[in-house]
This record gives sequence, C-alpha cells and structure tokens, in this order.
Amino acid sequence: MFLVLICLSGFIGYEYYISKHHLTVTDYAIESGKLEDSVRIVQLTDLHNSEFGDGNEELIDLVEAQHPDLIFVTGDLLNSDEERTDIAVSLLERLNVIAPVYFSYGNHEKEYEERYGEDIQALFEQTGTKVLEFGYEDITVKGQALRIGGLYGYCVPAEFLETGEADPQECAFLSDFQDTDRYTILLCHMPHCWVENDGISSWDIDCVFSGHIHGGQIKLPFIGGLYAPDQGFFPEWTDGLFYSKDQNKVMVLSRGLGSTEQIPRWNNVPEVVTVDLEP
Repeated sequence: MFLVLICLSGFIGYEYYISKHHLTVTDYAIESGKLEDSVRIVQLTDLHNSEFGDGNEELIDLVEAQHPDLIFVTGDLLNSDEERTDIAVSLLERLNVIAPVYFSYGNHEKEYEERYGEDIQALFEQTGTKVLEFGYEDITVKGQALRIGGLYGYCVPAEFLETGEADPQECAFLSDFQDTDRYTILLCHMPHCWVENDGISSWDIDCVFSGHIHGGQIKLPFIGGLYAPDQGFFPEWTDGLFYSKDQNKVMVLSRGLGSTEQIPRWNNVPEVVTVDLEP
C-alpha cells in the first residue's frame, strides 16, 4: 500500500511539473479553396504571466522553430490581479522579430485595464504588435489575400438580436468583417458561441482562433477536462478543431500555455498551436 501511495504521489507530482514547465506543439492543416499557397500560423494563448525558460527563451525558440508567416496571440497574456506587464511586453517584442504578431484581448486584459488604468492596446502596440479590438486589417501573405480581425466578446449570432442575447456592436462589426472575398481569420478569445450557438455556421468567417478554456485546466485520465469557464465541470469541448455544418469554416481552440494560480494545470501540457492554411 505504501508503495502504491509513493507511485501515485510521484505521478501526480510529475504531471503537475510538466503541465507547468514543458511545452508541446499541436499541428493542424486547414484547407480552403480561397488559397493558392500555404500560410503557416502559430497561435499562442492564455500565458497568464507564465515563463518557459529564462525570459521565455524556450517558448520563443519553439515558436521560431515552426517558421511561421504570422503569429496570433488570442488574449490573457496577463493576470488581471497581478500588476505587472513585463513578461507579456518582453515576449511580444521577441515574437515580432520572428514574424508579424496580431493580438486580441482576453478577459484578463480587459479586467487589468479596469483595475490598474493601463492602456494595454497602446502598451502592446509599442512592441510592434498589431492589436485588434473591433478592428481588422487586409493583408497579403505569400500572395494570399487575408483579412485578419479581432474582438473580445461572445459573438452571439445576429438571429439572437431580437431576444437581447446578441450584442448589436459585435453583430455590426462581424457583419462588416465578413463582407469580403478574402480569406477571413478572426481572433476571438471567447469560444463559446462559435460552438454552443453554432456561430461558426452562422457567421461567414473562414477561421476563428480562440482560447480561454485552458484545455479543461485539469485533465483526468480516461475522462478529460475537469472544469472550463462557461461550461462548468466535465466540459464537452476543451481543445481541437470545430467545423461548421458544411465543413467549410472552422474554429481552432487551443489549450493555452498557463493558468491562474487559483487552479493549477495538471496532466495538461502547455500548447503551442501551428496551423497550415492550405489550398
């Protein structure tokens, strides 16, 4: 019995350690008839002031090894109850040397601004990062016409406007954003309505990058995620690709990199997502 307890303690401790200090890369390939050449994207999300190596050197080296054309950061670089921005700023500065970086707000950036009065958009843009909040840019990468947008919100589909569940400002922005022949990519920290309300089918947006769920935070063997915001215990979806009904549009949901200190990650290795958009 004592040996069993020793083994169990060792297993619990090992899974906690790798869930805090190790990194893994998850590769996805997404095809579209709008593209004639491949574009590689690296997504980072939910860092929560975590560090992987001195000055996040391990994370930066891993991102660089993917040779991305673009880097997307989908919110929660900061902790809203920790008055420091140096980890996030340093990381963004280093990432911008590798490839153009696009950032969208998470709930912790919003809460940080309210608590400490810091202009996060101005701060992050000083690093060369393009911060997208109810905004978008039309760019060309490797000859491919892309529209990249970002907003913090739940993105409830427009058909719910009459019931008051949808936000008019979000709906107006998304209606404008989707009005293009370009391949559309939206950075949106909150993933819920893209799945639960089938927003991925309702909006004419080719690809959405999301986070927030932390992979269920604690992944129980043979069961999966323990808890996720807005889903509660034993969430149905925690990470992966989620397609529209016609299979032409997709949401990329990352497990992310860190966690708030109140609930540590366990059996849940921090994740860097690499997406190849392909013809």
